[in-house]
Amino acid sequence: ITKGQPTQNVVAILQGSDPHFAGQYIVVGAHFDHLGRSTQFALDPEAGNAIRNGADDNASGTAAVLQLARILEAQHPRRSIIFANFSGEEEGLLGSEWFVEHPPVPLDSIMAMVNFDMVGRLNGDKLIVYGTATATELSAILDSANASSRAPFRISGGGDGFGSSDQSSFYAKNIPVLHFFTDLHGDYHRATDDVEKINSGGEARVVDLADRVIESLDRMPGRLSFVRIAAPSAMRTSASSGSQVYLGSVPDMAAGDVPGLRLSGVRPGSPAELGGLKVDDVITEFGGAKVTDLQSYSDALYSHKPGDIVKVNILRAGKPMEISVTLGKRGG
Repeated sequence: ITKGQPTQNVVAILQGSDPHFAGQYIVVGAHFDHLGRSTQFALDPEAGNAIRNGADDNASGTAAVLQLARILEAQHPRRSIIFANFSGEEEGLLGSEWFVEHPPVPLDSIMAMVNFDMVGRLNGDKLIVYGTATATELSAILDSANASSRAPFRISGGGDGFGSSDQSSFYAKNIPVLHFFTDLHGDYHRATDDVEKINSGGEARVVDLADRVIESLDRMPGRLSFVRIAAPSAMRTSASSGSQVYLGSVPDMAAGDVPGLRLSGVRPGSPAELGGLKVDDVITEFGGAKVTDLQSYSDALYSHKPGDIVKVNILRAGKPMEISVTLGKRGG
């Protein structure tokens, strides 16, 4: 239930072809919800109730799941595959949390979860894959699949299985995960995230790589060796854990190589502006938590509540500075 409205996950199961392995499952998932006309999590509130279609976030991931369903059905995998499109991710991973709390198969029979969130805006050969350290075999599987590509990616990311997308719900249940992601951009959570800007050829490359990874998982003689990494204390796993906190910073979605989070804008009259943040500032630490990208920044921000006074370390024209901001309340 999201804001009193009924919603649902959409799930299908492809039964494995080998009786010895058919009782083991690989989940291939993505969320299909976006913001619609709501401004609650929008980064363009000035657009009012303009429709926010979410072509990249996350129609691209939904399309990846559907295409992999077509591909894998023709391959007759040994293990069973669950294709899951989740609802309520934007409200705090609600659909995937519901799935792992009410699984259609025993949780301990799920071998791995492969997640797709924003895979439609590939820029060059840069691909981000999170979760590579959630099982000891995953890094080598991904590297091998990438090396066999006609055009290999430059893969970055991290080993942690937690984060602000649906793989986090599975990793919290001790299931190895991978999260494919083609990075942030200036249309994120805006009405301009539309189909004309999707790099369909780039997404096809991501799906092809993911297919080879899933094939490798399916061919394994045994299970993955799960690795537990402690959840960050600031991790936001539900809409209630800080989603009303407001700063008013506008992240630069294209600045993926800076040592922190660069700001492309600061909203007039916002706590960010009142605290002294400016365009082109790079946030490197927020409330004592290191900031390396939007995810770590979001984790740090959402660990606080409206009214908190927070120390923010920034780089301004390359020079380190520390300022204080008083956090506001979204919509307040």
